[in-house]
Amino acid sequence: MRRFLFIIIILCIGFSGFSQFQNVMISDEQSPNEPSITMNPRNPNELVAGANLRSYYYSIDGGWNWTRGDLVSPEYGVWGDPCVIVDTAGRFYFFHLSNPVEGTWIDRIVCQKFDIDNLEWTDGSFMGLNGTKKQDKEWAVVDSATNTIYVTWTQFDQYGTSAPDKYSNIMFSKSTDAGETWTDAKQINEISGDCVDSDNTTEGAVPAVGPDGEVYVAWSGPEGIVFDRSLDGGVTWLDEDIFISEQPGGWDYDIPGISRCNGLPITCCDISNSAYDGTIYVNWTDQRNGTDDTDVWISKSTDGGNTWSEPKRVNDDEPGKQQFFSWMTIDQANGDIYIVFYDRRNYTDSNTDVYMARSTDGGATFENMQISEEPFLPFSSVFFGDYTNITAFDGQVRPIWGRLQGGKMSMWTAIIDITTGITAMKDATPFSLEQNFPNPFRQTTYFSFKLKEPADIHLAVYDIHGRLITTMIDDQHRGVGKYVERFDAYQHQLPSGVYWYVLRAGINVQKRKMLLIE
Repeated sequence: MRRFLFIIIILCIGFSGFSQFQNVMISDEQSPNEPSITMNPRNPNELVAGANLRSYYYSIDGGWNWTRGDLVSPEYGVWGDPCVIVDTAGRFYFFHLSNPVEGTWIDRIVCQKFDIDNLEWTDGSFMGLNGTKKQDKEWAVVDSATNTIYVTWTQFDQYGTSAPDKYSNIMFSKSTDAGETWTDAKQINEISGDCVDSDNTTEGAVPAVGPDGEVYVAWSGPEGIVFDRSLDGGVTWLDEDIFISEQPGGWDYDIPGISRCNGLPITCCDISNSAYDGTIYVNWTDQRNGTDDTDVWISKSTDGGNTWSEPKRVNDDEPGKQQFFSWMTIDQANGDIYIVFYDRRNYTDSNTDVYMARSTDGGATFENMQISEEPFLPFSSVFFGDYTNITAFDGQVRPIWGRLQGGKMSMWTAIIDITTGITAMKDATPFSLEQNFPNPFRQTTYFSFKLKEPADIHLAVYDIHGRLITTMIDDQHRGVGKYVERFDAYQHQLPSGVYWYVLRAGINVQKRKMLLIE
């Protein structure tokens, strides 16, 4: 068999004007915007995403292929502001606003749970119902030590009014039973905002969990960007919010081609056991350098939020260009920081790329890289929503963003698998077969393989003695790409034990061992 060595070099700095990452269109149905995405750390091939107004998407092959559906909550309704998270048991949650059959528009925050194995959604639970007050712009996080879910959002006394006796406040609730029930909503902010849904409104509360179960959250409002924390699971909060930074130009601003852009903050905490474990980061955008020079910023705290660093500019281009709609995540396997944002550094007009910044030194420095394959030109008449999003674990990074092409919105991701340096001495077989996931498994598992060149594929499962259980792919021709096949042991009435799955392409054969348990 012919063999050779090849070298894969992934460069993470110095890119301008092109992308080194494969882009995948998730969907262009239902004019999607304002996306959210999350990855299952127990199985990074499992991804779930959401977009306005009620679209959900899932992938079981690491983001190469996606299936779309319409989220339905018969009793509470679905009305946008998607937030998708996953707990430590691999259960996915989709938080959104409401439009209930009985009640009023956005009168509560709704949570629906997704079983990705059976492709089933619950009808939903809710929090925050408070008469006719409006509940808006929610976000959620899971405590990986306890599986407690924390949610923060904005409550409007009367949405959209400038009346001086109507206020906006930051609310908090939690669930300790996997989203079945929620605690009574609690106001956590010190200074209230107005109800205009603009710069003097309290908005942008994104919670984070610290290494010892602390709950951290920052938001924007009339005092700039401020911070609060709870050290007892949300029972008590600070009497006085802690100031992080001014936000010159406010959080609600316009970008040419984008109406209603915003720079609301994102809060994350490193719990990776890295050198930066316990560091809290807050990321936002603002126009302190002028309306034609919106920038991405980050500030950090190493003392639990008591003090904050001076804002650091994340985008590394020359002054005078627009960077906006940023979102941040931390790879909790190693502490790396990733921030995704729209970027116009390469153009003199409104053409827009998507960039990602990465820090491996606790936010001291950032490497910027273009992750979109080609630019797009937005128009202010087409709504992009209020945010982008990004998820990462163990070097596998999946951003998500909206794109306008030919007057049509679509949702995209990039396949970013971070490695450093040079990887050599790969075998020249025309495919690679991965370990099944999960393994061990109780009923269902998945076989994943990648073809480097077109081939006739044969995939089969055998028992420990080499007896054929089933043929899953019988000499089918497949093109270049990644494939995932689902295997259900119950269909074949298999007892617990060790089994083999074998992939053959021409004269090349690879096999893997798997364990079925009851």
